[in-house]
Amino acid sequence: MAACLRFTRRVWKSFIDHQGHDATCFPNLVVHRAVPGSVEASLKIEPYNINRVGTVHGGLILSLTDTLGSLAVASKGHFMTGVSTDIQSSFVKPAGRPGDVLHMKASLIAMGKSLAYTRVDFTDPKGNLVAYGTHTKYVGKSSVHPKNVKLSNDGEIVLEGEDLDVD
Repeated sequence: MAACLRFTRRVWKSFIDHQGHDATCFPNLVVHRAVPGSVEASLKIEPYNINRVGTVHGGLILSLTDTLGSLAVASKGHFMTGVSTDIQSSFVKPAGRPGDVLHMKASLIAMGKSLAYTRVDFTDPKGNLVAYGTHTKYVGKSSVHPKNVKLSNDGEIVLEGEDLDVD
C-alpha cells in the first residue's frame, strides 16, 4: 500500500477514534485510494443517513464535503487538516437510499500557506453525479504539526516524518 493511502487512512482513523461527529454519522466510510491531492472513498447508506422522504439527507452531503475535503488536505501530508472557513454543496439529484453505496472523489484544488480549496464529487454506483461540494479550509497553523509527513510526488513513499501503518 502506498504511503499516501496509509497516511490518509491514519488521519481518517484519528477522526473515528476521537468519537465525534464523523464516528457518529458515517463510521463506515471507506477510503479506497489516496494520492497527493486526491482521495476516493465510499459509504454504504444507512437508515440514519436519510431524510424524511427516504433519500440521503443533504446534511450528510455537507458533512461528507467537510470530511473528504479535510482528507484531501491530509493526502498532502497534513495530519491536522485545519478548520473550515467556507463550505457549500449543490444537489443534482437524489443521492440514494439505505443499502445504496455513495462514491466520493475529493480533490485539493489549491493550497497556499493559509488556505486550502477542495472539491468533492458524489456519484451513484453507475457513476452519475448526484451532488458536489466545495470546501475552503484555514491550514496556516496545521502546516507545522509534528505528525505531518512529506510525501514523494507520487505518494508512494514518506520522505520526511514517521510512516506508520493504520491499526
